Amino acid sequence: MDNLPPDPSQIPHLDLSRFSQHANRKIDPFRKPLSGTLKPDGTPLDNNRIEIGPTDLAFNEWKHHGLTPPDIPLLRKYRLSRITEQLQKYDYAGVLCFDPINIRYATDSSNMQVWIMHNASRACFVSADGYVILWDFSNCQHLSNHLDLVKEVHISSGFYYFVAGDRVDEKAEIFVDQLEDIMKEHGRGSRRIAVDKIEIPGLRALQKRGFEVGYGQEVMEQARSVKDQNEIQAMRCAINVCETSMKVMEEHIAPGMTEVDAWAILQHENIIRGGEWIETRILSSGPRTNPWYQECGPRIMEEGDLLGFDTDMVSTYGYCADISRTWLVGDKPPSDAQRSLYSEAADFLFKAEKALEPGMTFAQASLACPAIPEKYQKQRYAVLAHGIGLCDEYPEIQFPDKISSHTYSGSLVPGMTLCLEVYFGEVGGAFGVKLEHQVLITESGIEYLSSYPLDRRLFIHS
Repeated sequence: MDNLPPDPSQIPHLDLSRFSQHANRKIDPFRKPLSGTLKPDGTPLDNNRIEIGPTDLAFNEWKHHGLTPPDIPLLRKYRLSRITEQLQKYDYAGVLCFDPINIRYATDSSNMQVWIMHNASRACFVSADGYVILWDFSNCQHLSNHLDLVKEVHISSGFYYFVAGDRVDEKAEIFVDQLEDIMKEHGRGSRRIAVDKIEIPGLRALQKRGFEVGYGQEVMEQARSVKDQNEIQAMRCAINVCETSMKVMEEHIAPGMTEVDAWAILQHENIIRGGEWIETRILSSGPRTNPWYQECGPRIMEEGDLLGFDTDMVSTYGYCADISRTWLVGDKPPSDAQRSLYSEAADFLFKAEKALEPGMTFAQASLACPAIPEKYQKQRYAVLAHGIGLCDEYPEIQFPDKISSHTYSGSLVPGMTLCLEVYFGEVGGAFGVKLEHQVLITESGIEYLSSYPLDRRLFIHS
């Protein structure tokens, strides 16, 4: 496929033009608006709209790259159908979500997402027949006026300590009073409800009323795990924003720049295209690349350093683009040790990707991947692969030696999207290498969704 990352064995003969990132283009921010009443993704063409979304810069770049934006109204319907399918499978009357990622998946409603992650002021209920109710922050009902699938919006009765203090039980009872009425009307007479994450006073109130509380995270993760082609288009667009942002960052990387300066470029380029946030700030250079997981700081990058990073980018439409690269800083030729480590890591990753096939159990997928050399085992990455959607999600594919203690049941099925990762760095080593690709499981194997080129200077050339 045209977007396949290169096989390292072919690097000396690779035509890099098909991986080239398009040259800087001047896009007029004052261009005339798109014709008609809708944007290319089917959302309203209204300069004053409440709904968030991609900017014209992103739409122009997608058009230039030959990408078709998703049909957002259809995307919302598909995601709702996935939830109701799971609710019916597990025989729940509905699911109650407090996790803002699950709320976004169910409703496409977004409001202060990062803040809500630690202040549970929003919730949504989805019945088994698809009736959607949203609880939102004070005076925020208007934020969901554009969402036809959201049938009711209520003001949240927050029952977490910050807002309720010693009245948390009282506030939880008020919320459950509302839920009682909703279940009578839309719960088919059932008391079985799935809940993803809830404050303890809320769980106590539900149990006190005789609700049979099930594991809503199972419902939502299973729903989110399989994407249709329209949802994949949304992910392709988000990845394009990420890779364009990576290109701008790479063009500006130079000795004398701090790590945080580099990371700020990635953040900026995501935001100006309508992306939303970045979940971590994992970027390190030089000796800070070993061990991994160090977040960017004030270190000044030097000529000949390796710079490694993990995007963890929540981009346009709320979809996550999770790509890792390691680059050489400056114009100094890399050392033989840098080339050797980089080539080993890339070779491992490509072989692991080629080993994946639809229908494999997660344990079989783990066993099919190549073995990590012993010298890199102690500091290896946390997993071989993980699911990806609006964020990192189900499934997780572990290393073979963790199958008995960590691997759970399940199989790779077409429509799953995964990130495969590798970190190679010896204990006490002077540097390390981190690489990661984003792929789609298809009927015949994998298709690469990410296509950002590897640093060809760091391969061992024959």
